[in-house]
Amino acid sequence: MKNITIIGAGGWGTALAIHLSKQGYQVKLWVYEKDLAERMSRSRENDLYLPGFTIPESVTPSNSFQEAIEGAEVLLSVMPSHLCRSVYQQMLPYLHKDLVFISATKGIEEGTMMRMSQVIRSVIGERFEPRIAVLSGPTFAREVASETPTAVVIASEEPSLARMIQQGFSCPYFRFYTSSDVIGLELAGAVKNIIAIASGIVTGLGYGHNTIAALITRGLAEMMRLTQALGGRPETLAGLAGIGDLVLTCTGALSRNRRVGQRLGRGEKLASITKGMQMVAEGVHTSRAVSQLGEKLGVELPITAQVYAVLYQDKDPRQALAELMQRELKEE
Repeated sequence: MKNITIIGAGGWGTALAIHLSKQGYQVKLWVYEKDLAERMSRSRENDLYLPGFTIPESVTPSNSFQEAIEGAEVLLSVMPSHLCRSVYQQMLPYLHKDLVFISATKGIEEGTMMRMSQVIRSVIGERFEPRIAVLSGPTFAREVASETPTAVVIASEEPSLARMIQQGFSCPYFRFYTSSDVIGLELAGAVKNIIAIASGIVTGLGYGHNTIAALITRGLAEMMRLTQALGGRPETLAGLAGIGDLVLTCTGALSRNRRVGQRLGRGEKLASITKGMQMVAEGVHTSRAVSQLGEKLGVELPITAQVYAVLYQDKDPRQALAELMQRELKEE
């Protein structure tokens, strides 16, 4: 692997481009905004999504799918989850069976309730059977770009593929672990964003560490129930992609989902919050899909249900928390 294409130039996609270029790869970075792609080529900085970091010359920003994908051996996708299907449909004419696909998007598709690897497979499967891996774990883009020591997980149903990516992408400050539990990895990455919104809500309401600790712990229980119902492994949730990412997103100041929750807790409405956001808070979209998935499977997801009600049914955050606390008493 020498030539990598990254689809999506938000903060995370740009940070990955910077990291991989430092490991000797030639990276093409597809940028949705044409004017941003042109600015990045001139200034060597993503002034919109990751300001303050120099983009190496071995990274080529482009607004053209054909130009970005040509010659690629690995395609790493980092677009928002609600755009995954449409972006892959647009890319389909330029994709080929020798490409390795890595999904670094965390979310569940609304309507179909598919995980991102399932969405990718459903689109590409029209032409050929793709080789897919999934990347997840506790990562803030700015810290990865700053070479802060970070550990993540790369999962694939093809163990040799996961090991190849592990060996190729790891470095002294960025450590990759492998897994074969694609289901657990993707569900953890999706649900933790919803719990992070809940964490932000209680922070915005003025509550403290006791409440956050309870939410993280009971949120983990929801993640485990859903993962097991879909055939994932509960031990995955005890690792980096589960509790690791959950703690980071629920407590870290750089968490977009937590910030959305904080503003909801302070009384702002979702429309006004998202209107001013440059980057997507995945939990906002994912809460609807995960709620539907839980109902379909008969899995109890009380925190997810209350977050959904606050986001889309104009429920008062204090009332949502009160209902969580006053649920039927039970054994842990």
